[in-house]
This record gives sequence, C-alpha cells and structure tokens, in this order.
Amino acid sequence: MLEGRIVAGRYTRLAIERHFRDLRDGGERGLVFRIDHARHVIDFFKHCRQSSGEWGGQPIVLQPWQQFWLAVTFGWRRIDGSRRFRTWYEEVARKNGKSTKLSAIGLYLFAMDKEKGAQVFTAATKLDQAKITHKEAEMMVQQSPGLRQLISVHNNRMFIAGTANLFVPLGADAKTQDGLNVHGAIIDELHAHPSRALWDVIETATGARRSPLLYAITTAGENIEGSICLEQRGYLIRVLEGTETDDSFGGVIYTLDADDDWRDEANWIKANPNMGVSIKVEQLRDMAKKAAAVPTALFNFLTKRLNIWTQLLDAWLSLDDWDACGEAFDEADLHGRYCYGGLDVSKTTDLTAWVLVFPPQAGDPNWTLLPRFFVPEDQLERREQKDRVDYRTWAQQDHLQTTPGRIVDQEQIRLQVLADQAVFDIREIGYDDWNSLKLAGELAEAGLQMVEIPQNFQALSAPSKFLEEIMLNRLLRHGGHPVLRWNAGNVVLLQDTNGNLRPNKRKSREKIDGIVATVMALNRAMFPAEPDATPGVIVL
Repeated sequence: MLEGRIVAGRYTRLAIERHFRDLRDGGERGLVFRIDHARHVIDFFKHCRQSSGEWGGQPIVLQPWQQFWLAVTFGWRRIDGSRRFRTWYEEVARKNGKSTKLSAIGLYLFAMDKEKGAQVFTAATKLDQAKITHKEAEMMVQQSPGLRQLISVHNNRMFIAGTANLFVPLGADAKTQDGLNVHGAIIDELHAHPSRALWDVIETATGARRSPLLYAITTAGENIEGSICLEQRGYLIRVLEGTETDDSFGGVIYTLDADDDWRDEANWIKANPNMGVSIKVEQLRDMAKKAAAVPTALFNFLTKRLNIWTQLLDAWLSLDDWDACGEAFDEADLHGRYCYGGLDVSKTTDLTAWVLVFPPQAGDPNWTLLPRFFVPEDQLERREQKDRVDYRTWAQQDHLQTTPGRIVDQEQIRLQVLADQAVFDIREIGYDDWNSLKLAGELAEAGLQMVEIPQNFQALSAPSKFLEEIMLNRLLRHGGHPVLRWNAGNVVLLQDTNGNLRPNKRKSREKIDGIVATVMALNRAMFPAEPDATPGVIVL
C-alpha cells in the first residue's frame, strides 16, 4: 500500500505510515512492537466461527488488512508490558466485516487477554440494542467447540468458571452504571450515539485497569456538530496528521479523499478494503446507478457504502441537481400568469414561507417557483444563532421580509398574498392549518380559494415525488433563491412501507418551510378543485 500498488485513501496511508514510523522511532518513547502479542490475537480468530450468513458455521478467515490492524492494535506495548493503545477508532463502510470482528475482539478481551477479573462490555445507546450486538458474540461461542467448552452463556451474560471475568451488554439507558471496572468495551456504529454520555462513563471506568481498551467501529453518518463520533474521528485525524501527540490513541479511517469522484469505481476500494470478498463490485454498481438517478438513495450510498460523512444522512434533494435549476428570471415576466400557492405559517417566532408555483405555459416548459419568506424582526439574532444562517443579510438583499415585533405578523403575510393576487392569477392556495386558520379565513373572504392540506402521505407523497422528478429532468426553475436553497438542503423524508414519502419537519435538521409550501402548491396544481368551485375554504 505504501508502495502505491494498492489504492488507499489519505487517512489509511497516514495510519500505516504511523505504524512504520513508530517501528523506527517508537523505542525512544518507551514503545515496543511485540510480534507474539500480535500473533496471539490473530491465532485466536482461528477458533472463532461465523455465526450466520454466507459463511455461517465456518471459521473466520481474516483478510490481510484485518490481520494488519489487529496486529497493530494488540501488538504495540509499552516498556512495562502494558498495552499501548487504550482507545481504538476504526471507520469503514458497511459489509466489511465490522460486527464479526468486533464480536471476536470482545471475546478475546474477555477470555484471552490474561486480565484477571476482566469486565468487558458491548456498549450501545439502548440496552436492547446492546443485547442484539452482544448476541453475535454469544452465537460465535455456540458455533465454536473450543470457546463453548471455556465460556458459559446465560441470560445475556458470559462468564468463565472459576474466574471473575464477565462479558455483558451495556446500554446508556441502563438503570445504573455504578461500579463499572472496565477492561474492554466494544462499540459498534458510534455514529448513532446521540450524546457522549455512555462514552464518558466507560472511559472514566477504565482508570483502575492496567491495559484497558475502548474499541469503536463505525460507518459514517450524519454530520452533526458536537457528536461524540465526529469528536473521536477529528481527534484521530489530528493524531495521524501530527498536530496532536497521543501514543494511547489509535485507529484507521477507510474513506474516499475529498477530491475523489464517488462515481469512479476505482475509488470505491478506499472505503471497502474487503472488496472482492464480502463486498461485490456488481452490487455497488447497482447501488451507484440508483444513487446517481435518485437523490433519496444518494446519501445512503455515500455514507453506508463509501463511508463519506454527509450533512444529512437521509437528505432528500441533491443540491447539485437543485443548483442546476437555478436559472434567473424576472418576476415581472410572470405577471398575469396563472399559478398555485403554498402557505406554511410558522410558529410564533419561526420562518414562514409563501410560495407561488407557475406551471409550464406556451414557450416555457419550466415549473417556476416564486418564494416569499417572513421572520419576526426582533428574533433575527436569536434565529441566526439557532439556525446558523445569515438572516440579516438575506433581509438586506430582499430574500426575506422581517415583520415587526417578536412574533410573526400574519397581517403582513396577508397583505403580501393580496398584493400577489393583484398581479398574478392565483387559482388556489394550499395551506397547513397549523397556526393559520384565521389567516386562511381572511384570505378566503378576499376571494381566494383556500385548500387545507393534511400533512400526511396521501396529500404530500405525489407532489413530493413530482418535485423530485421535475428537478431531475431540469424542468424546475427557482432562480437560485438562497433561503429556498437552504431549505432544500435540509429536507429529510419520511417514507412508509408502500414507498410513499413526504417532508419530515421533525427529523429535518433545519428549516424546510419553503419546500413544504412548494409541495403544498404542487398538490393544488396536480389536483385542482372544480373550475366552478365557489371561493372559500376547502378541507381535503
């Protein structure tokens, strides 16, 4: 790999270079590489069997890359004989043997690490989840004759007769975590941990041990500021790059480099060292093809199959595709055209969106979006701090309107809708009844057809899919409006078992009001009321 014969990402190369550099210079810092310890853990894997799947019941066959990192993790010692690495952080794409390796490592720490009274834990955010991960290790014991003779399993606990050694699941929701004396902890999918609470408990509980090991393996996930996983990842990168010095912290990251094209198959091995073994390139090709065509599949492919951290794990609209529909237009050119509106009125202090959707007309094949946004003036600073966007600059550039006071002024919204009614042929307005019943009634009295849109799959799935379709086919035009673009990049979908989908405000990281309003407007464009319907309020 260092000679360039194997394709590898930068962080992987840095981790390997660190090992060989320490072989040369580590003795000066009291470090020694013990080949006997490395061989011991690798030989142990020969006694472990796969618990399920294609190779169920067969002995684990470690690939060279897996043997190398096990040797690095367990082979490095200090002059006093204690283990060098107390924390190991490993990142690799799915289906590269993470869970199987992690289960065997837990068993090794518990039964073969020559630690008296070793307490080892399978740790997860929920005890039930920890039990699922722990079950893999239990099944491995049952499948392996040698381990079955040594280790007893009862009620999610493993122990060795005549010793105080213990291997149990541990969840952050456990009733108590007092009295832990951790020799080893294995954590699968650290990216899923919503807080650092469990990590801190385990790390603190290793203090009385001579050679503890906290071993975490994960795939990439949602790029959430302050997550414990990104904290550990960032620390490892600083160690590998040499800006931080910590001989007790080790790890490796398998991922694409920043300037790599994810579509290039030659780069996929950087995140999938088990390519050709448990990873089939044909499967990745099928997934990549879908990811290139369907934004809803792209982020899952990037995070889970290429181990690339994303802003949102389940983000819906690709901003590359969104930006491709940013052709500028003159609002005055839309005067007199018929259109449909979507109105998403915020809570008292949040962002309100009013979006007009203009269907294609003669000489113009595009669906054109004209968005308006409103936010209380006294809340600008608070909203900027909370949402981490520059509301004041947007206001100065007329991309949003401020309303006086601390709460959204619905009268200003009403006046804007009526002003638009005067220059556009607004056929119908779809709205969410949350916080808008009074406003909807007033607009209906002004002669506008108001249609209450339930925020459910039946009402929102078809227009959501249609929005994605016209974006992909470059039949959408939004003029590059920055607030609407921010909303588009924030949207996370809720999907049911029948493939229906809709924007999910609760799960979306930041504001998505503009997209919700757009989808409601598209609902009215796709399913308009009867032409002779009397203006008023319609409830779907």
